Amino acid sequence: MRTVAGAPLGDAELSHLDAYVRAANYLSVGQVYLMDNPLLREPLRPEHIKPRLLGHWGTVPGLNLIYAHLNRLIATHGRPMLYVCGPGHGGPAMVANVWLEGTYSEIYPAVSRDERGMARLFRQFSFPGGVPSHVAPETPGSIHEGGELGYSLAHAFGAAFDNPDLIVACVIGDGEAETGALAASWHSNKFLDPARDGAVLPILHLNEYKIANPTILARISDEELDALLTGYGYRPYLVAGDEPAAVHQQMAATLDTVLAEINAVQAAARAEDDQAQARAGGAGQATTDRSVRPGSRPPWPMIVLRTPKGWTGPSWVDGRRVVGTWRSHQVPLDNVRTDPEHLAQLEKWLRSYRPEELFDEAGAPRPQVVGWLPTGDLRMGATPHANGGRLTRPLELPDFRAYAVKVDAPGATTAEPTRVLGDYLADMLRANAAHRNVRIVGPDETESNRIGAVLQATDKVWQANVSDVDEHLGAHGRVMEILSEQVCQGWLEGYLLTGRHGLFSCYEAFAHIVDSMVNQHAKWLKTTRDLPWRAPIPSLNYLLTSHVWRQDHNGFSHQDPGFIDLIVNKKGNVVRVYLPPDANTLLSVTDHCLRSRDYINVIVAGKQPGPSWLDIEAANLHCARGIGIWEWASTDHAEPDVVLACAGDVPTLETLAAADLLRTYLPELRVRLVNVVDLMRLDSPSEHPHGLSDAEFDAIFTTDKPIIFAYHGYPWLIHRLTYRRTGHANLHVRGYKEEGTTTTPFDMVFRNDMDRYHLVMDVIDRVPGLARRAAIVRQEMVDQRTRHYEYVRRTGEDLPEVRTWTWPAATREPTATGGPAAGGPALAAKIGGR
Repeated sequence: MRTVAGAPLGDAELSHLDAYVRAANYLSVGQVYLMDNPLLREPLRPEHIKPRLLGHWGTVPGLNLIYAHLNRLIATHGRPMLYVCGPGHGGPAMVANVWLEGTYSEIYPAVSRDERGMARLFRQFSFPGGVPSHVAPETPGSIHEGGELGYSLAHAFGAAFDNPDLIVACVIGDGEAETGALAASWHSNKFLDPARDGAVLPILHLNEYKIANPTILARISDEELDALLTGYGYRPYLVAGDEPAAVHQQMAATLDTVLAEINAVQAAARAEDDQAQARAGGAGQATTDRSVRPGSRPPWPMIVLRTPKGWTGPSWVDGRRVVGTWRSHQVPLDNVRTDPEHLAQLEKWLRSYRPEELFDEAGAPRPQVVGWLPTGDLRMGATPHANGGRLTRPLELPDFRAYAVKVDAPGATTAEPTRVLGDYLADMLRANAAHRNVRIVGPDETESNRIGAVLQATDKVWQANVSDVDEHLGAHGRVMEILSEQVCQGWLEGYLLTGRHGLFSCYEAFAHIVDSMVNQHAKWLKTTRDLPWRAPIPSLNYLLTSHVWRQDHNGFSHQDPGFIDLIVNKKGNVVRVYLPPDANTLLSVTDHCLRSRDYINVIVAGKQPGPSWLDIEAANLHCARGIGIWEWASTDHAEPDVVLACAGDVPTLETLAAADLLRTYLPELRVRLVNVVDLMRLDSPSEHPHGLSDAEFDAIFTTDKPIIFAYHGYPWLIHRLTYRRTGHANLHVRGYKEEGTTTTPFDMVFRNDMDRYHLVMDVIDRVPGLARRAAIVRQEMVDQRTRHYEYVRRTGEDLPEVRTWTWPAATREPTATGGPAAGGPALAAKIGGR
């Protein structure tokens, strides 16, 4: 592995760096242990110690070393940098550094840069009413909490995309480096455009141990590690040692070399890009001119930092070695209040940093500690890139109405909703091409999900080799595909947190792969709502398609609508779930989501051909309401006998087909049809801001009539959302019951008892007095299900009356006359129909 010789630091600069790191280490230890006597003005006593010692020390000294040296680069070169702290337990370090640079006190004036402020800084850490132990949203300069390991490198690359002047220093803990998400994230360099993106500087911090075990990358040879990282496409440099002065010189020399390499890579790529744009006739026109030639992708530099875990802390405690072992991972001295020897060791440890040299009589950092630091927005705690809402430019969005499917009558027009949306998204990308502030990510599914029209507006970004048979690959594309949902999620989160916009297109079942990642993002958004200094950021938008009901080519493994359930678990003020029933409602919903801020929006929409129910104006009004009575499909005359409700495209189709059957066979039955687009309208307003009031809910669903609800996902979610409602006891929900396989569209709903015939049976069973009057109709519905079962297994396709069904208004007046092949007017006559 490469090492850089030399001693670029003069005595004064070395002294400043050493003082700064000692100060950061002192402040970090103080946060873990002290609630009083912050500057040790008097001997340390048990009452100065927190009653509960919560925090982590092991990774902190390395993080402080890195922060100090990045400050030196910024101060010397004026290059903006963002610090992504991957080690999950680096909270004390990051808080200490932003306090030293002054950012913390600017945002939180009560935590001033003096003795009183230092005392508050110490007391609040991992303390009731204080701040968390991780690098949380409360920490200035952060975009990455790190509580769950694996995502730092993907976040870092997401932040660097379309930020050409920014360098993102990403510290990767060696425990984190063992995760699958991080292992895949190394490949992000194949998507980083040196001409138009910023740079990511990975710093793999190897301190050899996790909580209780050694780490893999720290226990393989330097030769093997070098081969691994070189194979990923990086040029690794090694910095190693435990003697501070020597490590400072080596780190400074290495960072100088690395920065020069980054500058050279970018300068060469940008000169080539300028020439390409000049040939194309102007800036912004040559978006796909520079193809990647075999062997032309530059290796990006990175650093491997080997320092002892718990460096500068107590070497031995109770006769056991601590520094350089897992014992320094959390709190090296854990009985300080009750064990005089531990108390004495803590005081000795704190005084080893010589705080009297670092802080003046008022408790402020001395000039030799902080006088050389970057100022203003160049401070890593103050960079606007870590408060991305400050930089957000609203998207230029085309009028979604221009892409509408023409609907002369409900169900008369067939369309593929996501294909229709693709044209809108393509023009959205064109409208924002000059601003380079939006990307579409997904795991190799852009064309499969039928939004492939976007590839007429841009390429899929690609920095690896290109073959003659490849299509839509280019160095400057706005679409990003890698077959790792976790990396896609990480990229997009980093991109959004630094102020840009995006859409994640994914198969519905495999959105679950990022369950824990979206959990963390939801927690971040929830927390930032209470931090007025955090500007709102563009929303995290999911387009989930290839959904549970239409897995014609895959089957049971691809059938899972449960991502919605996960999202609904999150705080109501940050999550939204939309189930547009057709193409026009999908256009309206997506436009709304792309304009929103600080939300997680989940849109579930089909890609297969399906009926269009609403023209664009009706669709927009329906989406604005989020829920509505479809009068054209109802026969209730303001007082229904039964409510048919639906949410989702396939449930809507089956519910309308059931309504048609009821018109035919039971024309005297008063049926109200309700469609839900915004799922959270069902929730209580005390739990979600979109929730209907009880009065509104009762007006739509009634308080005493049966409600037959066909829902896209697991049926119990509807019960959960509505359990407080007056009419909940009348609610009967049909949805996905984990019955699936590779089969026909109608057989899927049949297997899960959400088919039109079963919905009619539910109506007959639940409307008082109807079971006796409609026994023949119910029998016919049972027979139709039997006919389907036999027919689909004999022919491999659905019954003709199912395949060709359309809403009556599409072919005739919506009266009670007519009927399916089996039954029709004759059967209707038997039960009193026309």
